[in-house]
Amino acid sequence: MSDPDALDLVVIGPSSVAFCGQQIGCGIEETDSFRMAVGPGAAAVAIGLARLGLTVGVITEVGDDPFGRFLRRCLACEGVEATSLRVAPERATTLSVHGARGEDRSGTALSGVCDGCGAMDGSWADGIGADGAWIDRLWAPRARAVLLTGTPAAGPWSVAALRQAIAPMRDQGGRVILDLASLLNPSDGVRAGPDRDPFASAASILPECDLLFAGGSPALPGTLRSLAPRALRSLAPRATVACWHAADGCRAVAGEGADGAGGEVRGRTFAVERCNPSAGYAAAMAGFLRGWLRGDSLATCATDANACAALATSRPAGAGASPLVAELDTLASGRALPCQPRLDPILTDLHRTGLRRQPPSRLLALACDHRMQLERIADMAGAPRARISDFKLLAVSAAAQVAAGRPGFGMFLDGRYGLAALHAAAVAGLWIARPVERTGSRPLEFEGGADGTADGSLGAQLVEWPLHQVVKALCFYHPDDSDALKARQLRELLRAQDACRRLGRDLLIEIIAGKHGALSDGTAAGVLQTLYGEGVKPDWWKLEPQPSSRAWDRIGDVIGRSDPHCQGVLMLGLDAPLRQLETAFAAVSTPWVRGFAIGRSIFSAPAQDWLSGAIDDEQAVAVMAERFAELVAHWERCRGASQAGGEESGSS
Repeated sequence: MSDPDALDLVVIGPSSVAFCGQQIGCGIEETDSFRMAVGPGAAAVAIGLARLGLTVGVITEVGDDPFGRFLRRCLACEGVEATSLRVAPERATTLSVHGARGEDRSGTALSGVCDGCGAMDGSWADGIGADGAWIDRLWAPRARAVLLTGTPAAGPWSVAALRQAIAPMRDQGGRVILDLASLLNPSDGVRAGPDRDPFASAASILPECDLLFAGGSPALPGTLRSLAPRALRSLAPRATVACWHAADGCRAVAGEGADGAGGEVRGRTFAVERCNPSAGYAAAMAGFLRGWLRGDSLATCATDANACAALATSRPAGAGASPLVAELDTLASGRALPCQPRLDPILTDLHRTGLRRQPPSRLLALACDHRMQLERIADMAGAPRARISDFKLLAVSAAAQVAAGRPGFGMFLDGRYGLAALHAAAVAGLWIARPVERTGSRPLEFEGGADGTADGSLGAQLVEWPLHQVVKALCFYHPDDSDALKARQLRELLRAQDACRRLGRDLLIEIIAGKHGALSDGTAAGVLQTLYGEGVKPDWWKLEPQPSSRAWDRIGDVIGRSDPHCQGVLMLGLDAPLRQLETAFAAVSTPWVRGFAIGRSIFSAPAQDWLSGAIDDEQAVAVMAERFAELVAHWERCRGASQAGGEESGSS
């Protein structure tokens, strides 16, 4: 029986945070905006391996600063064990800046790199100590292999620490892997020693290694491009040696005593447009190690290294561009890799859906993103519209009171009147969706301008939004609509989807059909089938109450066939009375429905009373909380206590 706590690999080395330019084809000095990502180093390799299905741990160091917290959060989200990660309050997390100029015709990477806080030089190993005192030896019995990467091998002060990692692996028959690239690559801030001999300090540990992995950038002097694997193997005769370079691909030579020892093996190469060259090396190493650790042929390992590097370098997102095992499997099945993989719909969909977090088994939301309706209520009450913002803060208080810190609760809030409420909802730990549609528009138009009436640039809006806010687009769509109207609506939905995917945002599409035609058992399912057929695949759907359980069954069937990775469906309320909504809850029959997002049924009456001065803040919160809690309780009664476990099978 396998040990559930076993690790395929532990990665030891420095880590960094990268700021990756979002404008492709220009240098850093011309770059206008950057995206924060995991930068080159141990964390990037560990994440790349975890995405390929390995169980990985990392031993590294970060500062006690926002960037260190970002790295720790990324490692946790990717499933990398980081219990031995050291937080160093005396030093800052290493930062680097990368342009997205791409490469010239010779394959030379032209990405610019600026060293940050210097933790990638010898100061990093000072934290390890000469005897490796802070390396947690408890990981050794659980690990099959250890990878020593980055600069720990770059100076004599760290050799003793490295032996602390190598010795237990040797004692238990594990494997030792050494990353040689940083010994030669000045862009990593390496200090190889006063004699500048990159192998001088590490020579004594090379014979103890099972795999040497090397690579580098041809734009930098002293890299490994000119070194053949066989020449490197002379330093460690029994070790397998692999060299990767963006232009040449991966080459490998097996160690003495292995099948095919001495013969150089090359992997299949992939010609892609590179805009993120700094992510290539870590991705290539992860791709090679995945196969090597499980006993694949060197040719397969080298091909996987090239495929991973090609995919990662074609996406402008730092280590976040590293591929998943599903993407590799797609290429292994014979699918050709296009010149611009970031624009390929199948690969993009696999990457996007594979990286997003698992949906909550239930999601119960108070929707207060209404603008036109609350403006009307304020006008009727004779209250300034500016007070709508204060009321939305009260709605957040009501939702947070009902949630009481439990997961699976959320809010829909807008940016025009709800900016303060959006912040308050995030602080309360609520799931958040935010609208982009111009309120009441048909055909769908996007909101812009201070009052929401001007034409809006969707992409420009989303750049300002925090990543945790789900983009919501409401579309009034009925199968009996004219072809021209359908075409216009489809165009806008695809625009919203494209913007969200390019900017890494989740998309929720709300479809209301019954307002502009009959709502039968097959209406909503037919709309979803049509939209799926045209390439619309949102992360979430939001649908009106359906006439019967059969209607929900049909909706579930369409989603299951068309997008098994869909996060789920939320049911809206349409200002229906609470008792009518309880009846609608009982009709829900498909596990694809995760919960509800209901607004006016909860807040309309208290909004009127509060804006007219009939009730105070405390009373308004109490009324909304009571109504929201009543709907939550009835939902849970209808769906049953076992739904939290059973629903997960609907998206598997």
